[in-house]
Amino acid sequence: MKKKITGKDLTREAPRSPRIRVGSYAILGRTIDKCRALVAGNIGEYHFDCPLDNMLFGFKDVKGDDFKAQIEQGASDQEMVEWLNTSGEKKTAEEIKRWAEEVEASSLYHHPEKREFFSEEVKKLGLDPVKTTTETDDRVSHAQKAA
Repeated sequence: MKKKITGKDLTREAPRSPRIRVGSYAILGRTIDKCRALVAGNIGEYHFDCPLDNMLFGFKDVKGDDFKAQIEQGASDQEMVEWLNTSGEKKTAEEIKRWAEEVEASSLYHHPEKREFFSEEVKKLGLDPVKTTTETDDRVSHAQKAA
């Protein structure tokens, strides 16, 4: 029997900020929220396995489909941390910390391979991609839907 997956309804609220760390990883909480919403059928306009998620997946050398399979089994946040720690490329606590600090200090706009995706998404909201963070994008998007 398949488990019923619940989490944030992303048609009504934003996922966690990519700057909120889960198990020392930046992006992980947001990726978990989006994946659970995808599995539950309430992801709204968000995207799982997007360029932001792929920053985490690339850092650990894991695949979005493998991540999703864990969520589909009902994995908790802590179980996802444990899965990430034991999957893909092994990373020290210092490597994870350094990577998370870099992620927190950056914007998708400053990543050439992610710039186009990010710019298109925020321009739809009337925002300047150079000055926009993911959190600003979330706030404006949900405010426009509520209006």
